[in-house]
Amino acid sequence: MHLLIVDDHPLFREALASAVGLAYPDATLHEADGIASACAVLGKQAAIEIILLDLSMQGVTGFEGLATIRARAPRVPILVVSGLEDPRIIREALDHGAAGFVPKAVDKPTLTRAIADVLAGGLFVPGTMPADQRATNPHKAPLAERVARLTPQQLRVLAMIRQGKLNKQIAYELQVGDSTVKAHVSEILRKLDVISRTQIVIEAARLDFDRIIATPER
Repeated sequence: MHLLIVDDHPLFREALASAVGLAYPDATLHEADGIASACAVLGKQAAIEIILLDLSMQGVTGFEGLATIRARAPRVPILVVSGLEDPRIIREALDHGAAGFVPKAVDKPTLTRAIADVLAGGLFVPGTMPADQRATNPHKAPLAERVARLTPQQLRVLAMIRQGKLNKQIAYELQVGDSTVKAHVSEILRKLDVISRTQIVIEAARLDFDRIIATPER
């Protein structure tokens, strides 16, 4: 696993890296002291699987940093690790694309669980956050409506992803090139409004694929 820690405080980066290293001893850790340096790392390291991001850094206003990182790496989940614990800030961070939020005061087991949940395609929020504020963005279209945006070929690719098939296997079965499959996967991520193949599988598990694929093409 390649993990990127973005925080402008050297001591906290060191503490966070130490905590992550203990939980994931085989992980490769990358560090950045700001948004610009984080974007530089992302430009060089395509293998980054998760980003741990502090919201409050020098030269960053509000959710500007989160939005910038989200735009730079739209498919990489971002776990916010912040000293700000107001439920409204947490909710806003999630609405801006964060995959989870962890207060800096949490213990190591909670941080480890948060990273694991986000890597698995889940959403992590503090246990102290009111239940009525944990709901997903009400402006996000229902799953069935998002799936309806997919083309027949994208539905076939989606079904194969759910079966755990790799891009090369999908390309072989559909008799298309790897680049075509990658393009389909990118469109599926965009249309389903998710950020990883794992989340595609989670979302897809809620649907009856036999019924969807059997629907006549438009």
